[in-house]
Amino acid sequence: MSDRRPAPSLLFEGARVLDPASGFDGSAFVAVRDGRIEAVAATRPAGSFDQTIDARGQWLMPGIVDIAARFREPGASHKATFASETRAAQSAGITAVTIPPDTRPPIATPAMVDRIHGIADRVGGLDVHLLGALTQDLAGESLAEMSALRQAGCVGVSNAASGLRDSLVGRRALDYAHGLGLTVHVFAQNPALANRGCAHEGPIATRLGLAPIPVAAEVSAIRFWISLVEDTGAAVHFGRLSTARGVEMVGAAQKIGLPVSADVAAHQLFLTTDDIGSFNAMCHVLPPLRSAEDRDALRAGVMHGLIGTICSDHQPHEPDAKINPFPLTEPGISGLETLLPLGLVLVEDRILTPLQLAERLSLGPARVLGVAAGSMAVGQRANLVLVDPAQPFELRGDQMLSAGRNTPFLGRKLPGRASLTVHAGTIVHRIQAPR
Repeated sequence: MSDRRPAPSLLFEGARVLDPASGFDGSAFVAVRDGRIEAVAATRPAGSFDQTIDARGQWLMPGIVDIAARFREPGASHKATFASETRAAQSAGITAVTIPPDTRPPIATPAMVDRIHGIADRVGGLDVHLLGALTQDLAGESLAEMSALRQAGCVGVSNAASGLRDSLVGRRALDYAHGLGLTVHVFAQNPALANRGCAHEGPIATRLGLAPIPVAAEVSAIRFWISLVEDTGAAVHFGRLSTARGVEMVGAAQKIGLPVSADVAAHQLFLTTDDIGSFNAMCHVLPPLRSAEDRDALRAGVMHGLIGTICSDHQPHEPDAKINPFPLTEPGISGLETLLPLGLVLVEDRILTPLQLAERLSLGPARVLGVAAGSMAVGQRANLVLVDPAQPFELRGDQMLSAGRNTPFLGRKLPGRASLTVHAGTIVHRIQAPR
């Protein structure tokens, strides 16, 4: 249930406050007034409040910043729209999303930036950040006007899943981005080695007759970009890691002080190539689901902070997109509504502490994007999520708010969810459930 009525002032009582920016993890009163955090205190702040929220037994943390989510508008509104996906994001405790540049047309001009921001502003209730195109129309040949895209409001640049014509384009792109102070977001997959495959190279792909994507497709791409980072000093963020070797290489680069960071899609921390089973198209994703050893290495990377961000990699599809033979189905999972609940499973499994989960979901991505989020400091804009970690539920398609119901987690019992989401001081989502 959503509640869009303005809330000029809020007081949260009894919550376990998780502030990854300060490292605070403890019980506190949190006051919100005029859209900002007014107080975080051990005792009740003075003054009256329009709403007092009993948050006992729940966690209050900064709103989730999803670093990779496709809302399909413009260009594919038959799959989803900003209106539908904003509601889904709000219900999941997400207060900010980052849209990759592969919309239709791509985010390659200031006019396109303005168009998408206009759509987002009309819907409201969510901070929307954009990645601009690294090359013109994502064609991989000539560089996009990164300076104009930055001035228009892009928080980084990327070529999404498209490749580059040659390594010189990559070198020039990093030089240009570095001069502008822009982070380059890289989908680490060598197109030639991936060769339009659809499954992890191994016995499952062989048995099912599926075109394979070897680990080397990711590893060679990471090696290429790290070598350019060494030459240029540019900041590179590797999105959606999928391999143990990739985690190892990113960690080694960080250890010697290179400005590289990485994220992982939540589903990669739970699923493996075995889940494809007998051509389960819900498990058709890019990068592909890999081995159990890769999954465990990704979990270790998240645990130790080598991977500082967990994202949804949200890609909603209409039902027809997943009913063809496996290689002909469209890759991607509708992930907004499972991002936080799957994170709570990581806490249950002792992969992360609650405070570390808040960091991987809010402060980590905010730092990569260079945006003011992920903090519970006084004066900070009040983008918050109240998490009930002990409100188990079964993920059901008829209860999902995303227009895309394409997820392999349907029917899965999950341990908890967002009970209330606040965006800029206003409650945009609230559920009332028996405790």
